[in-house]
Amino acid sequence: MNAHTFGVLLLGSAGLAVVVWVLQKLGKALASIAEALAAAAVVFLALWWVLKGAVWVVKEILTHPRTTLAVLAVAAWCMWLGWMSLAVTGLVIATGLLTWRRFHLVSFDQWAGRALRSWWFRWALYMPKLPEWLHACGLSVKDDTVPVDLTVTLVGRKKITRDQRRPGVRLPKVRRVRSGASWDEVRVELVPGQKPEDFDEAARELAVARKVARCQVRELAPNVVSIDFQRRDLLATPVPCPQFTELDASAVDLRRAWAGRTEYGEDWHLPLYGSGSHTLTAGASGAGKNSVMWCPLASIAPAIRDGLVRVTGIDPKGMELAYGRGIFHRYAVTPKDALEVLDELVAAMDTRKAEFAGRVRNVPVSTENPLELLEFDEIGALTKYTDRKTREQIIEKVALLTTQGRALGFTVRGYVQEPTKDTVPVRELFPRRICLRVTSKSHVGMVLGDQAYERGAWANRIGESEAGTGYVWGEGIREPLRVRAGWVPDEAVKALEAFVTGGAVVPFRGPEGGVAA
Repeated sequence: MNAHTFGVLLLGSAGLAVVVWVLQKLGKALASIAEALAAAAVVFLALWWVLKGAVWVVKEILTHPRTTLAVLAVAAWCMWLGWMSLAVTGLVIATGLLTWRRFHLVSFDQWAGRALRSWWFRWALYMPKLPEWLHACGLSVKDDTVPVDLTVTLVGRKKITRDQRRPGVRLPKVRRVRSGASWDEVRVELVPGQKPEDFDEAARELAVARKVARCQVRELAPNVVSIDFQRRDLLATPVPCPQFTELDASAVDLRRAWAGRTEYGEDWHLPLYGSGSHTLTAGASGAGKNSVMWCPLASIAPAIRDGLVRVTGIDPKGMELAYGRGIFHRYAVTPKDALEVLDELVAAMDTRKAEFAGRVRNVPVSTENPLELLEFDEIGALTKYTDRKTREQIIEKVALLTTQGRALGFTVRGYVQEPTKDTVPVRELFPRRICLRVTSKSHVGMVLGDQAYERGAWANRIGESEAGTGYVWGEGIREPLRVRAGWVPDEAVKALEAFVTGGAVVPFRGPEGGVAA
């Protein structure tokens, strides 16, 4: 090996050593940077997940406050006090609730039972099951499969391929569940592409899916509906009429006369004065039209006695209203007498109109200007089954009273078996209508209007033993409401007559043997 070769090797070794040293330093620097970046990434991911978890917890607390706070409280209890103390406390609370329920069911259900039942039904039934029911009933929105163009470059040329985006199904979201004495109210938020009427049409299918007798859909907002499921029937037994002897005229509200109970376990009131007071009640023979008539009269008995309400009766059959004849200021049976009574009411209305025109918008009820309440039983007998001239005059007078009488203190309440347009030509002039048991599905629409049957007014399914049960639909009521009028027995009618006329009051007893209250 000569000197030149040795020099080259020496310089090459020195250069390689320098390169290795530089690479070593660079490697350490890169390793430090990588470690720093990895640590930063771990910290960032940890903070991200912590922040995301905190946002999720806050969202759950705001969305489901009771459930979330209860879970957090249980977790904190187990962490600090142990699970044994939690189990003992839970057992004591459960025993107390069961004892409370055993000895005072009403207060228990009001203060605790409804909340517990709503919570349980939400998480154990409606959250897992309702989406399946909605999808099976066609109440889901499916995203159609959409072709997507993909452009791929292959060695200087472009190739267009088509891919398919997988379809999805969007379902309404359960927002709230309330469980009452007989109904579960499930509030859901609709997805774009749906409307409340879609749920109306599927009410029967939803009832079958829930395995209940009835389902009713109520629109709460343009994109929110309440799907109500009836777990039990609170109207299965007769509703006793009020004990009018315990009332006084100052306690009577003519705009909210007590008439019975609703299917939600609440009081049902009918307006006899003011907006929506004109009422048409339709029902087959034995459906309970008399209960709808007599029960509000019993509720306002002190006002009738004191002269604040003057009741007029038109009774073509000469039977039903005649049983309480003393209650009525005017009374007619024959078509001629009925026409005379109607002429007298129209003349009184015109007199009142001339007196108060331009002074008030609604004539206040007083003994000088009492509420004139017309009870027109079997209105179809005089609006169809009588001679043409008398029929036309009666229809004209009833139309005048229903179109002009509200503000003047004149109210018409009619009752009919056959609710066809030929039988009751003035049917549309009654803003509030009640449909009791009818013999045909078509009669429901005639009384309550289009889509009433589809929205749950199944009046043709009411049994013969459910007299007084029906559906009401009118001003302020968007969905048909199932109600049952208070049952007024014969002795109650006689007691009402004696009370109004100042005679001796005959006590009467309710359907279960006790004094009706």
